[in-house]
Amino acid sequence: MLKRFLKICLLISLFPSSSFSFQANSPTLITNNPKEIIDQVWQIIYRDFLDYSGKYKPEDWIKLRKEILSTKFFDNDDAYIAIKDMLTKLDDPYTRFLDPKEFNEMRIDTTGELMGVGIQISLDEVTNQIVVISPIEGSPAFLAGIKPKDIIVSIDGEPIEGLSIDNTVKLIRGKKGTKVELGIIREDELLNVSLIRDRIEINVVDSRINNTSLGAKIGYLRLKQFNAKSPKEMSLSLNKLEKQQPFGYVLDLRSNPGGLLEASIEIARQWINKGIIVSTKTKDGITDIRKAKNRALTKRPVVVLINEGSASASEILSGAIKDNKRGVLVGKKTFGKGLVQSVRSLPDGSGLTVTVAKYLTPSGKDINKNGIEPDIKADLLLNDKNKLTNSDLGTLKDSQYVVAENILLKRFRFEINQNSYTPLTSNIEYALKK
Repeated sequence: MLKRFLKICLLISLFPSSSFSFQANSPTLITNNPKEIIDQVWQIIYRDFLDYSGKYKPEDWIKLRKEILSTKFFDNDDAYIAIKDMLTKLDDPYTRFLDPKEFNEMRIDTTGELMGVGIQISLDEVTNQIVVISPIEGSPAFLAGIKPKDIIVSIDGEPIEGLSIDNTVKLIRGKKGTKVELGIIREDELLNVSLIRDRIEINVVDSRINNTSLGAKIGYLRLKQFNAKSPKEMSLSLNKLEKQQPFGYVLDLRSNPGGLLEASIEIARQWINKGIIVSTKTKDGITDIRKAKNRALTKRPVVVLINEGSASASEILSGAIKDNKRGVLVGKKTFGKGLVQSVRSLPDGSGLTVTVAKYLTPSGKDINKNGIEPDIKADLLLNDKNKLTNSDLGTLKDSQYVVAENILLKRFRFEINQNSYTPLTSNIEYALKK
C-alpha cells in the first residue's frame, strides 16, 4: 500500500499525470514587461485557484500583490523567480510556473511524444522524498528496472534531500543520448541505476484477443496514458476487437499515471452508455457534471485491472465503471489523485498549471488522497513480479490478469448453464440439445 502522497505526478519530460484541462487565455501580444507577466499569474490564482490545503488566504494574496508590484524587475528572468517564489506560498506543488522552454515541451509531451528517461515521480508529503509512481513502458527507466515506490535519493552522485520537484526534474532531464545516474532506495537497499536519456514514442493502447480453454474469447486492452491520442487509439482497438466477438474484456489501467481530463471522459463514453462519468467542483462550489452520451462501443462485460500506480484520469475511468456498475475492478487500491489542473498560457510564451477543481466519482466520492478500492483485491505475486516481462502482461503468467479472466469465465459458465445459447460461445452442439 502506498503512503499518503502529495502527488505531484510528473514525467521527467514534464508530462503531467494530473488531470489536465487546457484553457487558452485571450489573445495577447508578446510582452517584455515583467510586471505584466507577474500580474497575470496573480490574477489567475486570485480568480481560479482551488485551495485544498487550507493555507491560502485572499487577504494575504492581495497584500502580496502590492509588495511584488512595488519591486523593480529588470527582465523576464527576474519575473520568473518572483512568480515561483510567489507560488510557493500556496503550498500546492500542482500549481506550477513553466518558463517558455518548459511550457513548449509540455505542450509537445501531451501529444504523446516524450523526452527524458520515462518515469512518473511524486513528492511524499510525510517524508518529503521523491518517489517513483511508475516507469513508462519501453522507456530507459522501464528497461533499467525502475519500479513503483522506488525512492530517488541522489542524481549523478549528488544527494537531492530537500530538493524541489522542479529542480529534481531539471537535473534528470537532458539531451538525448546522455547519461544520468539515479541513486534509488528499494526496500532499504541502496541501488545505483544508470540511464541513457531518450525520446520516447508512446503507443498508448496494446490490444489482442486471448483464447481460453472454455472456448470463450477475451479481449485484452492495456491503456498506458491519457494523452491527445488515447481516445482515438482506444476506439480503433475496441472496434477491431469487437469484430472478433469476444465474450468480454479485460481493461488494464495498472501503472497508468493519468493525463488529460477530456481524454478520460471520452474513453469512458466508449465503455459506458448511460450515467454520470465524473463531476468537477471549483472553489465557488460550481459542479460540472459530465455524462455518457449513449454511444458506447460495446456492451460486453468488462473487468478493470488497477494498482497503486493507477492515478488521476485512470481513477476517473475506473471510478465511473465501478459506480455505474458497468464492470468489476480487480487489483490494488489506486493512487488517490483527485485534483484538476488548468493549463494557462502567458503572453511571453511561458505558462501556468493551476489547481482549479477537484473531481468526484458518480457516487460523489472524493478520490484525492483516498483512491479507489477494487471490488476484488488481487496481488501481483512476488515470483511473477520478478519474472514478468512486458509481453507477459495480460497472459496466464500475470496473476492479476488470471483473476480478471476467471471472473469473465465464471460468467461465461453461468450463461452456458442457463441454457441460453449465444453465438459468442461457438457451442453449437450444446445449443442443439435445447
